[in-house]
Amino acid sequence: MNKMKRLDKSNNRKKQVQSSDISGNTVDAMQPVNLEKSAKAMDEALATAAEHLAMLEDLHQTLNAGLAEQVKTEKARLEMEISQAADRAICATQKWQNMQLSKLSGLDAHFTSTHAELCKVKARMDVLDNAVQKAKNVQSVPLLKHYSDLDKILETLQAPIDKESFNMKCITMGCGMSVMFKSKWGNQSVDLFLKMNTGKPNSLSVVPPCLQQQSSELAQQPPGQAHVQSLASSHGHHSHGKAKSPLRSTNQRMSPSRSPASRCRSPTPTRGGSCYNSKASSQVGAVETQNQHVPAGAPPTGPELAKDKRRSRRRGSSHLSEQTKNVAQKVVVTHVVNPTHFYVRYAAKKQESDILSKEINTFCTLDASCFSTADNVRNGSILLAKGKEGLWCRTSVLSLFQNGHDGSVEICPVDQLGHVRIFFIDYGYTKSLAIERDVSNAVSSVNNHLRKINPELVRFAPQAVRCSLKGLVPYDLSKGWSKRAQRAFCEVVGSAVVGMSSFGQDRDSLLVDLSKDPVGPPNDIPISIRDYLVFIEMAKFYYPVKPSRRLLKYYSSVVPRINVEHNAVVTHVNSPDDFYIQLSDNMESLLLKAKLQECYNDKNAEESLLLYCPVIGQACVARFDENMWYRAEVIGNPGYRKVDVFYIDLGFMTTVLVSDLRKMKDEFFYLPALAIQCCLLDVLPLAGETWSDACVKRFTSLTHGKLFTITVTVKSSKKTPLPVKLLESSPTDSPTNIAEVLIQEQLVCSKTGFKTNMVSDDAVWDSPLELNGLGPLELNAGAVVEFQPRLNLPGSLKEAKVRVSHINSPSSFYVQFVNDDSRFKRLNELLKKECELVKLQDVVWKSNMFCAARANQIWERGLICSDVSSDDTAEVMRCDHGNKVKLHVSNLQPLPASLEGSFALECSLTDIKPAGGQPTWTATACDFMHCNLSGASGLITVQELTDERPVAVTLMCTNKTGEFVNVSDYLAYEGLALRERKPVELSVPPEKPNETSCDANIQAETPTQAAPPLPAYISKLHFPRPAPRTIKAVEKVQTDLYKTPELPQLGHNRMTISAVSEDGLIYARTDTAECHLENLKKMIHQRMKTQPNQKLYTWKTVKGCAVIGPDMLWYRGQLLEVLGGHVKVQYVDYGLVENIPVVHVYPRLLCEDIPQLCVACQLHATNPIGSIWHQDAIKLLDEMLSDRLVDVNVLMLPTDPRQPVTVEIFLDGLSLSTILCHHKHALFDQTTPPAPPLPPAPILDIWDIDTEGLLGPREVMLGPFTKPDLPEVGEQLNVRVRHLQTPNEVFLFWEDMAHETVDGETLQECMTRINADVLSLLPLTSFPLGGPCLAEYSDGNYYRAKIMDIISAEPVRILIQHVDFGSNDTVPSNLLRQMPAELLRFPLQALKVRVAGFKAPSIQTEGQVLPYCPEWSVKATQAMIDLLHGDILAEFQYDDTSTEPSVLLFNQEGLAVFLPLLASGLAQLD
Repeated sequence: MNKMKRLDKSNNRKKQVQSSDISGNTVDAMQPVNLEKSAKAMDEALATAAEHLAMLEDLHQTLNAGLAEQVKTEKARLEMEISQAADRAICATQKWQNMQLSKLSGLDAHFTSTHAELCKVKARMDVLDNAVQKAKNVQSVPLLKHYSDLDKILETLQAPIDKESFNMKCITMGCGMSVMFKSKWGNQSVDLFLKMNTGKPNSLSVVPPCLQQQSSELAQQPPGQAHVQSLASSHGHHSHGKAKSPLRSTNQRMSPSRSPASRCRSPTPTRGGSCYNSKASSQVGAVETQNQHVPAGAPPTGPELAKDKRRSRRRGSSHLSEQTKNVAQKVVVTHVVNPTHFYVRYAAKKQESDILSKEINTFCTLDASCFSTADNVRNGSILLAKGKEGLWCRTSVLSLFQNGHDGSVEICPVDQLGHVRIFFIDYGYTKSLAIERDVSNAVSSVNNHLRKINPELVRFAPQAVRCSLKGLVPYDLSKGWSKRAQRAFCEVVGSAVVGMSSFGQDRDSLLVDLSKDPVGPPNDIPISIRDYLVFIEMAKFYYPVKPSRRLLKYYSSVVPRINVEHNAVVTHVNSPDDFYIQLSDNMESLLLKAKLQECYNDKNAEESLLLYCPVIGQACVARFDENMWYRAEVIGNPGYRKVDVFYIDLGFMTTVLVSDLRKMKDEFFYLPALAIQCCLLDVLPLAGETWSDACVKRFTSLTHGKLFTITVTVKSSKKTPLPVKLLESSPTDSPTNIAEVLIQEQLVCSKTGFKTNMVSDDAVWDSPLELNGLGPLELNAGAVVEFQPRLNLPGSLKEAKVRVSHINSPSSFYVQFVNDDSRFKRLNELLKKECELVKLQDVVWKSNMFCAARANQIWERGLICSDVSSDDTAEVMRCDHGNKVKLHVSNLQPLPASLEGSFALECSLTDIKPAGGQPTWTATACDFMHCNLSGASGLITVQELTDERPVAVTLMCTNKTGEFVNVSDYLAYEGLALRERKPVELSVPPEKPNETSCDANIQAETPTQAAPPLPAYISKLHFPRPAPRTIKAVEKVQTDLYKTPELPQLGHNRMTISAVSEDGLIYARTDTAECHLENLKKMIHQRMKTQPNQKLYTWKTVKGCAVIGPDMLWYRGQLLEVLGGHVKVQYVDYGLVENIPVVHVYPRLLCEDIPQLCVACQLHATNPIGSIWHQDAIKLLDEMLSDRLVDVNVLMLPTDPRQPVTVEIFLDGLSLSTILCHHKHALFDQTTPPAPPLPPAPILDIWDIDTEGLLGPREVMLGPFTKPDLPEVGEQLNVRVRHLQTPNEVFLFWEDMAHETVDGETLQECMTRINADVLSLLPLTSFPLGGPCLAEYSDGNYYRAKIMDIISAEPVRILIQHVDFGSNDTVPSNLLRQMPAELLRFPLQALKVRVAGFKAPSIQTEGQVLPYCPEWSVKATQAMIDLLHGDILAEFQYDDTSTEPSVLLFNQEGLAVFLPLLASGLAQLD
């Protein structure tokens, strides 16, 4: 009946197709009707396909469950036999047992029949799913039906599912293995071995309950009826009514049996075991299956719902299908038609293939294999024929030609066979045989070429699998695949074993990618055949596939240290802001170059290092010259067998042939890239943003391939070129700066050059920073000099060195004379001594009174400007600086009359007046002077000194280039001031030469300044050098150390670590010093704006100094050692020690009144390993402490404040000494005496302060929660599980809990009322363990909870337990509130119990376990959660030894809920 139905459907389908063809030739008016019919037919086909998918999924799930049951049953039996055999082997029991049990991990591989059926069902599902997807595409875009095989899609969708074609009996069979124990005793030894008998698979003793019905139905069939069939006899069951071309018939017969083989193993070729059925794997059933697996009454749901069902069922399917996807396998390519049509054989089945070949050739030696005159040859039958190596192989007949007939026939007698075309199913190639006709004996001619096959040999799966390289199309689509592509594919693959990765299936071909294993270095990546064919332009990607392996990269180049001279060679030049250098100080670069040439010029190793398919980003070795090899990286693919590479050790790019590339060995990765990208410091293009060709050529001729001395002065990111200075050494002259040469030749301009003919627009006035009072040492040590607190000036001053201290306007500013620095320092010492000893006095401060004022923590002289205000604040002018500040009267002290006076002189600029005709100076002019002159040094000239203030002066300051500029002239040039015209009659003749001289000087400076781009270089080259003794004159200087730091108090202090020295000293700053550091930076920035003119000094007498740091800012330093052209200095406010060039050090004290801000500390009773601190320990200390605020316990203060302080340092409560000892960097010194006890805390003054009303209400400490009333022993209740902690520890809830009331209100009603006004509850401020509280949940409501633990302090994270549910949560403190006391009267609504009857397994075999309870696995917990859904019946039991009640839990069927856990081995009986 089923066959008749199928024939009727086939005829109807043919009629529909014919009618559609006829209608397609009619007029266009009939097309809408045809589209509606096609859409209707498509909908019906999709509904049918959905039902078929559901049926296939049921079969797939049943087979998966059966496979799991097979493995479990057989594994249990074999474990028992192994254990029995192990008991007999007394001396080697445990070792033997563990070894044999480990072999059972791959037991599922022995159930080959079940695997085959699984693959068949999965293959059919994939085919049907593919057809559904194509149908949906056609349905959404009707025009696609003209470009797709609509008939084939409809045929696939409507093809019925024959359940009988799937061998369901395979899940009732065992593996056929059994254990036999044998022992051989000797005098001193015993031999044990395990013999696995692989006989005929036996039936399982226990059949899964869910499979009993289906297994019984299968058992009624004759043995082998649905499982063992011949391929030749089953050929007639293929689709009807189709013309059978050789390719089509081959695909129909061979592809289904090959495609499953790509995803699962083929059966082992044994005589007595279960064999593979090629018919069963390729046959599409012809019997319609009833919808017995679909719920009754369910309407057709279509492919959309079918897909959803399949997804949901696949979640619980066996892990077999997941493990078989995307697994790389080793194969051998047997035949290639083109890159998208070739055949492979699995290398793992070589032994099986050899056994099959041996059996075939043995059978061909028998007479039973020969044809007789009564035999016929049928089209599609399986025969034996001689292959390429002369061995007999299995073949499938594609076409037959009988003598005397023009076309092919379906069946032919053997003695009339003239020509036959066969396909070798184990190799994949096709062959045509012409039978030589022998009139006397025609059968013998056939037997020379063909033989009959033993039916047992038909059952072996075909060994050749048809494959296609995924996503490849011919390079020229119009010509298709060329012979060159086939030859290239065969050449790169050859006969070697290659890796194959599967990506899916397309009809009868596996979509794969082949990878050839590397034969060179171990780091080499496999060669992708797809990428290789695309690279040699034999194919194109239809869509790319991401590489499965990351490429190895070179280490980044090492940037030279800042402010250190290095020797380097310029290897490549693109422009002055883009060139590459290679440091010549590194000897490893020379060794690398020699080893590269030695390795890659070796002809013997050339073949193994060839690079066939380079990819972008791959590291390689490229040929640079004829026999020179350098490290490179592939950066582009221009085609034509060429690639773009970048030589990482030379710094340039080029295009080379692929034949000039070699694989990179591991040993050449250890050195970073040697080429460093650089740019020339402080130069800019002359015109715009591009460099001229003349500039690039000149720069290249000056630098390329030459040795230079480079200096890096500023840091830069890794993505930008490194700014460097290039200095070319000369044996007879000073080094030549390449930047200066380019500037002189007017090929570039300097970033600091002038922009106008007058003065630089961005000129910043600053003095050459001549030494402040560091003249010749004319004072004798024993001479007594009377201190002069006032400013004593001669009648006239000319070019006196001053420092601008404060600016109000060009007509009012204050200067300090440099010669008074020593007196100023003496004054500060006297004021400090005088004021620190005097107690605070109550003084009525009036205007114009002198005082001692404490500003910036330093005592200075001041003058009261106005009476004290009501808030005890007075305006005080700093006498020695000129500016005014507001101070509290507590910072004021009476000043002795002997110290009254001032070192600041108020001045005004001469010969200028405010611009715009205004009597006062504009804010712009005042701000301009303040920004550019505050703290700057200069020269003043006073023509006549009178008692009038301010004094009219001429002020000269320097700009960035070090040239002196008249400030008055510059203000007039900027338009901020006007020249003051003086009447002729008032002019004094003697002053005219001076004015003329001054004007002449200005006019003489103008041409020099106007010379582009930097006049200093022009004058340097065109004018003779000064006398050598003038240049090399050494100026004797002497500076003192900065003031000693203020030591912290004994006890605990919060300090910031600034540096760690090489001798293990730790430098730290207190919080007060941190505040002073910011003010100090601002003061230094105001005084020091540019680098001063460099001179030669006697550094031996210099202690304190000013240092230019790496960020080009000034810092206070202390000179430690002179090292030739460098000096070793320490930053006194940071503790850091560096070696820097002499040009970055200036012998002057900056803000000498401020003491050092960092304190040296040493760890108490902590000695380094080996008595010296190693580099690893210093690095660890630097990583842990740098710029970190830590707790420092000061134990002992030194007598000398410059000596280190003995301290203990704590990091998050952990002692730093303990950390160092733990890492084996230090040892505790047991001989060191204990630290002296800390002085008692000072007694604080007793303040009569009323604190009433300041403190909030105290938090009420609540008691514990009350437990619910427990049922009686043996009482059974319907309960629900609210939370599961472990499989045998749960929280239960029953209905009586919810109905319990307090004052007529349930807990739920009370919580609803409280959540409505939860903001009125106070936040929780006390966190005792076990304390009750209200905690906010993710739904925004608050629930009762108790505190379990405090997880962290920063940020605060608290572990709480929701007592009415049993679950734990980690929340911040702001989500906790104080719980009203009325909620304690309600008992808990979640009772923690212990589930009796089972416990965790003694041997844990699962990989994932619960982190808080490792005895239980995650799998067991998930299984228990599934078993506890719904209502559970609980029987309570009590044990006096346990604080938690124990219960027995039963499901609705009355069975213990834990039984499935016992059956699956996830638990054991208790």
